[in-house]
Parts: sequence; structure tokens; C-alpha cells
Amino acid sequence: MKPPIMTSLRLALLIMTLLLGGHAAAQSQPVPVPDPPALGAKGYVLMDFHSGRVLANEQSDVRRDPASITKVMTAFVVFNELQSGDLSMDEQVVISEKAWRARGSRMFIEVGNRIPVRDLVRGMIIQSGNDASIALAEHIAGSEATFAALMNQYAAELGMTNTQYTNATGLPGDDHYSSAADTATLVRALINRFPDYYRYYSERQFTWNGITQRNRNRMLWQDPSVDGVKTGYTEAAQYCLATSANRDGMRLISVVMGAETPENRVEQSKTLLNYGYRFFETHRLYEADATINTPRLWKGTADTLPVGVSDDIYITLPTDTYDQLDARITLNDPLQAPVAEGDSVGRLSVSLNGEVVRERSIIALEGVPEAGFVGRTIDSVRLWIN
Repeated sequence: MKPPIMTSLRLALLIMTLLLGGHAAAQSQPVPVPDPPALGAKGYVLMDFHSGRVLANEQSDVRRDPASITKVMTAFVVFNELQSGDLSMDEQVVISEKAWRARGSRMFIEVGNRIPVRDLVRGMIIQSGNDASIALAEHIAGSEATFAALMNQYAAELGMTNTQYTNATGLPGDDHYSSAADTATLVRALINRFPDYYRYYSERQFTWNGITQRNRNRMLWQDPSVDGVKTGYTEAAQYCLATSANRDGMRLISVVMGAETPENRVEQSKTLLNYGYRFFETHRLYEADATINTPRLWKGTADTLPVGVSDDIYITLPTDTYDQLDARITLNDPLQAPVAEGDSVGRLSVSLNGEVVRERSIIALEGVPEAGFVGRTIDSVRLWIN
């Protein structure tokens, strides 16, 4: 058996990125990456949205009281119901006494009123309304406890292993906890799955029942690249803030938990974001379902096979190191029909200075059936000769 086919794609990688809207690699000395900044928060994480790479973290897997950041998962469940068609923004929700009596931050809804889902969503996100959160939970699941079970199902699906919810609001509870890393994972999933609904997090104020309340996320006023996500506070949790920013197509997610003051959580979030944007850059290397190569195919009705990747491949690197990337494809050898669309036919390996930083399966972008007897026989002879 001959060794696998190795195809060097370093030049092709650079060219394709240009064609797909990326930036040419700067021919300059790489900027040294300093250690992540020291923050006063109990736990934090900085993550790139597209690649999922964690750029900085401290005690990010420790279980903590998430306070009102809980409502990001409440919104995740609501958005999923909306996207599936099981709920509509115009649907009327009857307000229960339990929702009306909610403690803490409120939208100031009144018992017995019928309120559209759209307004409750804005009240929950912009005003951090505990009453709105409970009303939505009861409407979707029948009770807040059942809704919390739904929240936990989605947390498990997303791999949030240090998270458990007992309510839809974030009010303190012995078995109610999350972590900075899990929160970043949740925010990333919410933005990715529900971009049309995520826009509510950028609204700066909302008026209901004659009362105008400003969004508690001060970052919306202090950094024009920030478009969400959520604050949180309880005495046990202290001050928390999940933030997402988008600068020139590079989106970062920061989560700060356990800051001492509301000013601290804002400044620490700024510090994390500025660190990420100063010392890192993200590139899309390959586009989903785009042809990367067309290798020789044997014993099929076609002589070549277009191959690529099933998902967009992004990579986050230290600034000015993109030109040091090397991408290689290892294909099955010999590559023979029949091949079904989506079949794995090799591996893509991307390295930086000799270290593998990303690996993915290479898939067939088209299905190719087996050739007839004559065609198979001819290719068998050619393979034997080769």
C-alpha cells in the first residue's frame, strides 16, 4: 500500500482566504502575546465567537451564582420555541399572580393582563424583568419548575457541564449555578442559532406601563462595538457581565463573574476585549461546501471528486502570524468509487510553526457511483501499474 496522498495547501489557503473576503497576511514581525491581564473578578473567560478558541481565562470552570445572566438561557429556550413555530411574538400571555409578585428587577406587569410575547421578551432582556421571565416560562412550560427542566436539557445539549438551573430568573438557589466558561458557550450558541432575535440585546431602553427603563449593560454606551449581552447581580454572585463585541468581523465574547462593583465589571470586560483585539486575529480558512481540491477518483463514473469541509473553518491566531500557517490534506489512497456525498475521504491538518492547531475531516462534495465492469477493470489495471 502506498502512503496517503499529501497535498500542501499553504498557498491555496492564502489565495482562498483573499477570495472569501479575508485579509492578506501582513509581512511584518509577529506581535508578542503577553500573559492575559490580571482582573479582580472571581472568574472570567474571553472566547472568540467564530473559532471557539479561549484567549484568556481564570477559574472559568468554577460553579458560581450566575444571577440574571441566567436569563440568557431563558431567552435561548424562548427563541427556540419561536424559531420552531411553537410560539409567536404576537401570542398573548396571561400574567399570573406568581409572575406579578416576582422579586428583584421587574418590568411592572400586572396580574391578569394579556401581554404579547414580543413585549415580554424585551422586558426580560432590556429591563431584566423577573416578572417577564416567569410569565414566559409559565406560558411555554406550564410552570417555572418545568421550564427550568427545559433549560437544563439545553444546557446538557450544549455541553455546559458546570451549570444547573432551578428557575428562569437567576434569583439565588442552592442548586442554581453556572460558570464563566459555560456562559460563554451559551452566548456563542445563542448568537449562532438565533441572530435575528439576538438584536434585542442591543436595545438601550424599553418603556412599559408608562415606565422607561434603560438597559443595565453599560457597555452598550461605552463601546460602539458591543451589541449585548447581559448583566447580573445578587449579593452572593456580586456583579457579573457577559459581553459580546464585533470589530471588523471579529466577534469576541467575554464573561466576568464576581466583580466587586458595577464599574469593575465594565472595566474588566473592556480590558478583556481590548486584550483580545490587540493580540489576536481570526480568519476563515475554508468555507463550508466549497471545493478545496479535486483529486483523482478511481473506478467511478467520474475521474475526479470535488472535496471540501462540511462547516466553515475559522482559526484564531496571534496577530501577524497568519503567513506562518501550513495546511495539508491527507486523502484516502487509492480514492475509489462508490462515494456518497458527505463521505469522509481524508483529513485536513492546519499547523502553526509545526504545531497542529486545527484538524477536520475532508468530505466528498458530490456522490459518484461505481463505474461499469469495463471502467472498473481499466482503472484496476492502471492502479496495478502505478
